[in-house]
Amino acid sequence: MLRTILNIFKVPELYKKLGFTIGLLCIYRIGFYVPIPGVNQIKMSRAGGGAGGLGDLAEYFAIFTGGSLQQSTIFGLGIMPYISASIIFQLLVTVVPTLEKLSKEGESGRRKITEYTRYATVGLCLIQGMIWMNHLRSSGFIYAPFAGSVLYFFVGLMALTTGTVFLMWLGEQIDEYGLGNGISLIIMAGIVARLPNAIITVIRTADFRVGTVDSSAMSPPKMLFLLLAFVGVVAGSILITQAQRRIPIQQAKQTRGRRVYGGQRQYLPLRVNHGGVMPIIFASSLLIFPSIGFGWMAALWESMDWSGRFWYYLRDVFGPGQYLYVVVYVIMVYFFAYFWTTVQFRPKEMAENLRDYGSFIPGLRPGKRTADYLEKVMGRITYVGAAFLSVIAIIPTVIATQLQIPFGISVFLGGTGLLIVVSVALDLVQRIEANLIMRNYKGFLGSEGPIKGRQW
Repeated sequence: MLRTILNIFKVPELYKKLGFTIGLLCIYRIGFYVPIPGVNQIKMSRAGGGAGGLGDLAEYFAIFTGGSLQQSTIFGLGIMPYISASIIFQLLVTVVPTLEKLSKEGESGRRKITEYTRYATVGLCLIQGMIWMNHLRSSGFIYAPFAGSVLYFFVGLMALTTGTVFLMWLGEQIDEYGLGNGISLIIMAGIVARLPNAIITVIRTADFRVGTVDSSAMSPPKMLFLLLAFVGVVAGSILITQAQRRIPIQQAKQTRGRRVYGGQRQYLPLRVNHGGVMPIIFASSLLIFPSIGFGWMAALWESMDWSGRFWYYLRDVFGPGQYLYVVVYVIMVYFFAYFWTTVQFRPKEMAENLRDYGSFIPGLRPGKRTADYLEKVMGRITYVGAAFLSVIAIIPTVIATQLQIPFGISVFLGGTGLLIVVSVALDLVQRIEANLIMRNYKGFLGSEGPIKGRQW
């Protein structure tokens, strides 16, 4: 491992890219702590980032957006508006003929779609920024001289929007001149930066006394469980993220003169976890709103005896860690896993491409039979991938509620953040591996070759 790391510095192009990437990530972390002027940061920290539903929503999204609305910094919105706009246009490409035609035009069409995505990002920033600035003003987190100023409201809105656009630009610079996917690395940096705080919390709450009765303290069995669970979940995440179902592909033989071309046997890899982290993001985002909505209704009907108790009961039932919450969470993860696979995976188009290139799946006729087979196989492996996502998604909530472990610690045992870190880290290692092998240097796995996924 040490020799491989030293090999990185023997390739000037590689270590320059790596240094450039680290430098831009440092700029991001510096801007992460630059607050918006006029916001009472002390009052916000004492209130836990904001009272009410929007404060809870900000706390959750801060885990994987790369921003910090709880501190109301210039990068408060993070990179999430750009990700949302990208997802929207990925879905629109499949249903809007004009965008689908643009996507098939090659590089020029993709640049046009990227331009539309940037415009949509600015629009989403303005909408989300206005909602958050109104929340700050109504909660009293803005200093009195600026609370009623329209100019200050506009300045704060522009600061949030500019911060997201700047993060988008940083990500694009990393894509072009650095190493790895820029947007993913920014999100990963925001998640990993929370790890030291989690470790400090474990150390501060550690209690090595024999027979302690404080359930919130970190006893030795709890600490051992956290360590083993972290290693096991990370190993499982790597396994399922790299897992593939390999479909054998036979290339047809072609005779030209006295030579015979083709006939090679290849494989079509289908990812078990085709949707990645998107099903968890969609499911967990939507499940925040029932608790918030029921809480608002309970406060509105609090004067009515039976009605107030009813809404409070619904709010508690849909609280994180409750049985109904977990069941609905798993159902929504399954739904969005199949939904995302249906949108992104196109068996008919794949079957047509195989037929055009003179390839076929042994035992199946090209065309509709091949498309039906690919769709059937993808449906089966998506079920396995969705089951894995469901387990990963509910682990942090269940551990936090059952073992009374702070959510800031249990979040590293699963959920969206862990999957993002694992996926981005694997992608970064594979890129470094490819650069080293291309220049005749051994990679991280030495003679074993590049990282390979589990084959199903």
